[in-house]
Amino acid sequence: MFQFFDLKRFKPLVLLLSLFLLLGVWNTGCSTGISGEKKNVVRIGYQKFGTLSILKARGTLEKRLKSKGIKVEWVHFPAGPQLLEAMNVGSIDIGATGNTPPIFAQAAKTPLVYIATGTPKPENEAIIVPKDSPIKSVKDLKGKKVALNKGSNVHYLLLQVLDKAGLKYSDIQPVYLPPADARAAFAKKSIDAWVIWDPYYAAAETDLGARTITDAEGYTTNREFILASKDYANKHEDNIQIILDELDKTTDWFNKHPDDAAKQLSRQIGMDASSVKKAITRSKYGLKPLDDSIIREQQRIADTFLAAKLIPEKIQVKQAIWSGNRTKSKAERAERK
Repeated sequence: MFQFFDLKRFKPLVLLLSLFLLLGVWNTGCSTGISGEKKNVVRIGYQKFGTLSILKARGTLEKRLKSKGIKVEWVHFPAGPQLLEAMNVGSIDIGATGNTPPIFAQAAKTPLVYIATGTPKPENEAIIVPKDSPIKSVKDLKGKKVALNKGSNVHYLLLQVLDKAGLKYSDIQPVYLPPADARAAFAKKSIDAWVIWDPYYAAAETDLGARTITDAEGYTTNREFILASKDYANKHEDNIQIILDELDKTTDWFNKHPDDAAKQLSRQIGMDASSVKKAITRSKYGLKPLDDSIIREQQRIADTFLAAKLIPEKIQVKQAIWSGNRTKSKAERAERK
């Protein structure tokens, strides 16, 4: 005669099987979590301003990678240090920052590689003060509260400017704030000066009448660097070359169509088009591989931060250069078409 199972008798077995099932589901979920590479997805970190930002606004990369079955996910960051921290924990694959964040990131053992760089843009970052400030020169910054985003490109600019003026970093009161908070502090005059980059720099001039003490001309090149997680770069050279190719085309377009670029970018970042246009027309844009002179330039920045005891140990920038470091020339692009 058919008899039903006694559930009480088999309760320990049921609990054990349930535990195995739960562990299996958990492991499956972890294998596709955000802190690792996603299959058929490239995650790109971008900031308000730069070649990646305008590439996102144009939408050309999505069209190019769609044919390969690859989706693009864009992740916004307020500044380079935050972007590279995300790369460190595996949340993004590609990103762009100024010259200083990769130094701090490499010192923090972030597994990144440099894959390309932009042309110098020293006009796009500066030390600014309120229009009615009594500060007239860099020497007047002694004892003053100077806001900056710690570990960003302007951090190096500040070190260089102070040094050439005969001041030490300890002669000022650094106030570490991300751009949005620094802008609020600047508007309220709770800080004396702000070291900042475009488009925040242009917006402060346009909206607040900010006065420039000095830009980066003669102090630093203020290059943009395109970076990738080391693991992604090693596995996806073809994808990286497509990204660099589209970035190269974007910089060409950027230079030739400043009005259209300003309109597209202002809509994306929610900033007035006049401020954006002012920012993008200060300099010319371009993309190039990293040659020995640029690597030496980055090494000087790293050594400066080591001397200032702002990084814990000496790093070798050349150890973080991607082995596939190159961008396709216009001739090669034309031939491929």
